[in-house]
Amino acid sequence: MLHSATMLPAFLLLFLMGTSIRLSETMSRDERNKLRNQVVEMFDHAYHNYMDHAYPADELMPLTCRGRVRGLEPSRGDIDDALGMFSLTLIDTLDTLALLNKTVEFEEAVKRVLKDVRLDNDIVVSVFETNIRVLGGLLGGHSMAIMLKESGQMLWYQNELLHMAKDLGLRLLPAFNTSSGLPYPRVNLRYGVRGPETRTGTETDTCTACAGTIILEFAALSRFTGDPTFEAHARRALDFLWEKRQRNSNLVGTTINIHSGEWVRRDSGVGAGIDSYYEYLMKAYVLLGDDQYLHRFNTHYASIMKYISQPPLLLDVHIHKPLLPARTWMDSLLAFFPGLQVLKGDIRPAIETHEMLYQVTKKHNFLPEAFTTDFRVHWAQHPLRPEFAESTYFLYKATRDPYYLEVGRTVLENLNRFARVPCGFAAMKDVRTGSHEDRMDSFFLAEMFKYLFLLFAEEEDLPFNVEDYIFTTEAHLLPLSLSTASNSQAPPVVNSMAGEELDDSNFEWTCPNTRLLFPDPAFPRNLREPIRSAVDKSCLRPTIHREPGMGRPPLRAQDFMANNPEHLELLRRMGVSLIHLKDGRVQLVQHATQAVSAVAAEDGMRFMQEMMELSSQQQKEQLPPRAVQIVSHPFFGRVVLTAGPAQFGMDLSKSSSGVRGFVTVAEPYNGCSELSNGEIVEGRIALLQRGQCMFAEKARHIQKAGAIGGIVIDDNEGSSSDTAPLFQMAGDGRSTDDVTLPLLFLFHKEGNILLEALKEYKEVEVLLSDKARDRDGAEEEDCSTEEKDNSCSPSSEPVDQSQVTTQEQTAEDSVVGQDSVQPVEGLGSYVPVDVGEEPAVDRDSSSQSVDSVMADWQEDLEAFKQMEKDEL
Repeated sequence: MLHSATMLPAFLLLFLMGTSIRLSETMSRDERNKLRNQVVEMFDHAYHNYMDHAYPADELMPLTCRGRVRGLEPSRGDIDDALGMFSLTLIDTLDTLALLNKTVEFEEAVKRVLKDVRLDNDIVVSVFETNIRVLGGLLGGHSMAIMLKESGQMLWYQNELLHMAKDLGLRLLPAFNTSSGLPYPRVNLRYGVRGPETRTGTETDTCTACAGTIILEFAALSRFTGDPTFEAHARRALDFLWEKRQRNSNLVGTTINIHSGEWVRRDSGVGAGIDSYYEYLMKAYVLLGDDQYLHRFNTHYASIMKYISQPPLLLDVHIHKPLLPARTWMDSLLAFFPGLQVLKGDIRPAIETHEMLYQVTKKHNFLPEAFTTDFRVHWAQHPLRPEFAESTYFLYKATRDPYYLEVGRTVLENLNRFARVPCGFAAMKDVRTGSHEDRMDSFFLAEMFKYLFLLFAEEEDLPFNVEDYIFTTEAHLLPLSLSTASNSQAPPVVNSMAGEELDDSNFEWTCPNTRLLFPDPAFPRNLREPIRSAVDKSCLRPTIHREPGMGRPPLRAQDFMANNPEHLELLRRMGVSLIHLKDGRVQLVQHATQAVSAVAAEDGMRFMQEMMELSSQQQKEQLPPRAVQIVSHPFFGRVVLTAGPAQFGMDLSKSSSGVRGFVTVAEPYNGCSELSNGEIVEGRIALLQRGQCMFAEKARHIQKAGAIGGIVIDDNEGSSSDTAPLFQMAGDGRSTDDVTLPLLFLFHKEGNILLEALKEYKEVEVLLSDKARDRDGAEEEDCSTEEKDNSCSPSSEPVDQSQVTTQEQTAEDSVVGQDSVQPVEGLGSYVPVDVGEEPAVDRDSSSQSVDSVMADWQEDLEAFKQMEKDEL
């Protein structure tokens, strides 16, 4: 177990180098050397053009061959907050020069920084960007200068870059003067955040990554200088974010109020706005050896893999309803995440997500700034981001699979073919058209060429052992020896887990053993193949005519049932894979190359086409949610369960009274055959379990038995409408005009409430309706089964349902098959109806338990009210 910080360098070395398995070398050493040299030539092209045409400006404008000076060029909004008239690109590039063996250029660059750069400019800059690019660049440059000095070079160096770094750190500190400890998003380098001359300090919100991506640079500054102030402020900000996480989902939102700590944007993912917060928790543990950071990272990571990860996708969710997608697209910044998963040791999902990103890259030449779940362009820009190259490098280090060398070659070729211009490399304005933007961000030199050089370089090509350093989010190099720096002046660790024992299961101290991860050298390839097929859809082959009597007849989409073993075998033979999603739905993906024959592959393509047509037929106008209201003693209408409607059967919205009746469990419970307890079901509402057959088939069986309605309960244990979008049940592709009773859908959690009530009280009466009804005084009504018809209901007006939100339909929502379901507008899982005075009933244990349950639901309702305000 690696508790001691002194063991961390060995830990990192073992992880990244010692346990990796070498697969067959498909790229020769000469070829790798050629690609390595090409990386250096491309770096020279970018760096020299910056120095020749832009320096001392912050960045190069490669199309017009001039420097970008803030205030002289049209404002680009928040993007310009990275510019502070401090020769940003030069500082950001310092340690890249050292890594690429450009010692002479590095020394010259350091002297230029010391001579020309001023940090006291009257300018408002981003705290986040200035920290990771400028402070990180100065610290990375200082680390390289110390390394060279120890090897007998740059003997004149006397920590000048470190002195500049401390000066800059002190200029950033005023931003942390808040009650929460979270920094203001911007600071004036000369005047701080107070007073009218600062032109800042009025902001109330910041992104999670902006506040949570400080610890590496500030802790390194404290360890280098012996001044604990910087590390203390960064720790306080991280502690506050941890305390404000959503305690049920253990996720954080994207934007937070720096004064109150309230989440302003409650969507959560691993991309823009949050990304490097997770990265810095993990890397803070590696650099500083503080177990608390690893505990926090592992806690978050478990939730990410539970809610956000839908391999190979990473989709944003709502922190209060983590099974509810917050959007239907992904941003390119999440491309760093496979690299972080490698550091974590979770290689399989890293391979899968990286492959998805690679296929999107091949489809568009670059990763679009955002792309949809079906891999189309959402935002077409590409500012030459390095995150995909970063993950490619880490995956190669972990697997030694030469496939990733070929991925790196693709990145190089695309940069040269599409982004290279006479004065450097220009960002892509639109990846679809290949148009350029007059922009070359400093991170392109700071990160892209580091990772590509390391990917192709041999160990002997490097001027130092890279395993002795950790990369910041801007790829600046900080020495792991800082972990052994004296803590005598460091602040005491604030234990935000006081009174709470650390869960040892969250600590994974041992290094991942890739020999166990990859017993078969083809394992990574086998993971990639299905994803490649899913992203890069093959063109249909020419029609192959089936000869009479050749094999089994093809499976038709309308006949398919996901729980039928024979159907699953037919799918396998056709190269069709069945993926069970976390919310209980199924998704079909075809890999024509995995079919047993060309004929079977053609059958598979036809099946997929039929399934898409069937899905299209079933995507009718979205229906609003329905209500299952428990009206019998001791509930008296105070408990309303949110139900999903069916696209067939009785339309409850056209019924003023709904359908009311006692419930009973159908036998068989799945309702997929004629009921054996039909005499009991007759005149009642049948309870059914989801699965085994189509919804319409269940409806026909209970209708034949004389039921007046049906409620299908999800078989996906733990599902709930408070964590998942509601569904509407689709038909079976045939006419469902014969189904005349109402059929509603309850998730597992809501269904269990109904089943538990039935178990405890034997006779439970419910009302199926489009809205909950006011039940004030309803317990005195005489609506017994002998004296009422099917539509007996209160005469009062429907109660207004305020907890209604609209959920955008996603591509995955249209997947059909066995028990096909589609999302509808969401409604609070449990909507207690205002009944005025409480009914005069005995306060026995039953009624007390109801009150207890109602209290437990209050938090869910409050979260739903907030979701309505968020307008998800």
